Amino acid sequence: MTDLQTSLFVVGGAIIVGVVSYNKWQEHKAKKSVERAFSTSHEDVLMTPQTPSTEGVERPERHEPVLFEPETPSDSVTASEVTQDNTALSDEQHAIEPQGAESAVPLVTPEQAPITAPMPPQPELPVDGLIDCVIPLALEASVRGDKILPTLQNLRYVGNKPVNFIGEDAHGGFEPIAHGGIYKSLMAGVQMANRSNPLNEIEYSELVIGLRQICDDVGAEPDFPDMTEVMQGARALHQFVVEHDAQLGVNIQSKGAPWAVSTLMSALTRQGFDALPEGRLIMSDGDGGVLFSLSINASATSETTARLTLLLDVPRVAQSRDGYGAMVACARSLASRLGGVVVDDSNQPLADAHLTEIAGQVDAFYLDMENAEIQAGSLRALRLFS
Repeated sequence: MTDLQTSLFVVGGAIIVGVVSYNKWQEHKAKKSVERAFSTSHEDVLMTPQTPSTEGVERPERHEPVLFEPETPSDSVTASEVTQDNTALSDEQHAIEPQGAESAVPLVTPEQAPITAPMPPQPELPVDGLIDCVIPLALEASVRGDKILPTLQNLRYVGNKPVNFIGEDAHGGFEPIAHGGIYKSLMAGVQMANRSNPLNEIEYSELVIGLRQICDDVGAEPDFPDMTEVMQGARALHQFVVEHDAQLGVNIQSKGAPWAVSTLMSALTRQGFDALPEGRLIMSDGDGGVLFSLSINASATSETTARLTLLLDVPRVAQSRDGYGAMVACARSLASRLGGVVVDDSNQPLADAHLTEIAGQVDAFYLDMENAEIQAGSLRALRLFS
């Protein structure tokens, strides 16, 4: 081996050692940065999700719903809206499109309503006249809940639409079928739409067959609405779901070295996030629901990540929770602590003024849902946007 070859080997080895040492130093630096960021003891929005801070976010006066100006699409927060065939909108669509009262897709009108017996919408019951196809079941004689519950359990779903039952008690009120109850009439209800699709003819036929068998077993006579009216109502309801299926996301992008996943996950869980089995983290609303979620954008085998994503499922979070304000406050806190910047899906920084404008559109979106008697975060909304 010549002197030149020996020298080249020595130089190459020195370079390799230098690269490995530099990478280790960068990893150690990122880990220490995360640990220092979460070592402070001051109050943080992540520790108090029930009363999220909106400091610095000035809400504009309510105005009629409008789209963002087309010349600034890159500054807006993405709101993924599920379309009729469940495909995502193009990357250029960056705003919630709240429907005004004059443009909202109508729900089931009185002429279309597939309900053959008077029953006002009752969102607190498992059978709801606004979002369910309701079928009265006239009993030959009063029945006990203990006796019919096993039979009713035979029909829980048609397709992916839940089927529920309620009973009329001695005072003329309706309640879920329960042990110990005595009922003089029954009502069955099948949900007419969800995020996936509306109730279809095959599912309705399956419902009819299943209910006839149940009626034979419990001694009842069903009063089925016309299939054409039911399908019309189901399609109208699903159209409403499609046009109000909005999600808002903001991202935190590292301005320097990527964060160590193990240290980051540990710190985030200590700050109030709950880890789900699939790797997603959620911030609880303090009452058993989800306020918003967080993704670290890394696979199970990844050791580092340079981007976090916070996501708000708008129709599933009540306006009173201020999920948008809480999510923005959390994003700002994380960016400050971790040395990152709040950006949109195109990696463009999100200015305070634009975040405030979006807050106004979120309020308009909530108002539109309320006008349709499907308040965001209500049991009706949770059932429809499932």
